[in-house]
Amino acid sequence: MSGLEKSLFNLTFTAKQLNKQAERASKAEQAEKRKIKKAIQQGNNDIAKLYAQNAIRKQNERLSLLRLASRIDAVASRVSTAVTMRQVTGNMSAVVKNMDKAMESMNLEKMSMVMERFESQFEDLDVTTSYYEDAGNVSNAVAAPQEEVDLLLQTVADEAGLEMRQDLEAKTPATNIPTVKEVDEDNLGERLRALRS
Repeated sequence: MSGLEKSLFNLTFTAKQLNKQAERASKAEQAEKRKIKKAIQQGNNDIAKLYAQNAIRKQNERLSLLRLASRIDAVASRVSTAVTMRQVTGNMSAVVKNMDKAMESMNLEKMSMVMERFESQFEDLDVTTSYYEDAGNVSNAVAAPQEEVDLLLQTVADEAGLEMRQDLEAKTPATNIPTVKEVDEDNLGERLRALRS
């Protein structure tokens, strides 16, 4: 910890202590005001004046402490700015030194050659990948005729049960099988005729 940082710590600590003392003075002022009220209710005007003087003194003490705490806080803020600026200056000088070293080691011709090589390798990789994808699609299409695929799907569907069969039936053209809705409508029509007669 440098001297400035120690000073900053001491200043902030002192400002906090002054604020706490100001709170205590405020509480004491409120207590004196309650005593004034109690003395007036009891008819002790002289004692009430003494309590009033104490309350005013505590109020002035609180204001003085708050002013002093505010001034110390302002100084602490300036010291904090100085500490921060010193740290930033140190960091920036280190960055500038590192940037100088990096700029010295950078060779633009080498960088452009490396980037061109990278781009050509990337294009070669892209061409190779697309060739393999196209070849894979062609070999898949040649290797398995559609009838065999459908037959295998039907066999697996028979083994798996109704769920697969229903999926396959949904994909095949439908025959004239009455749906549940049509059957229900017929039944409802018959019931309606029976009720009317």
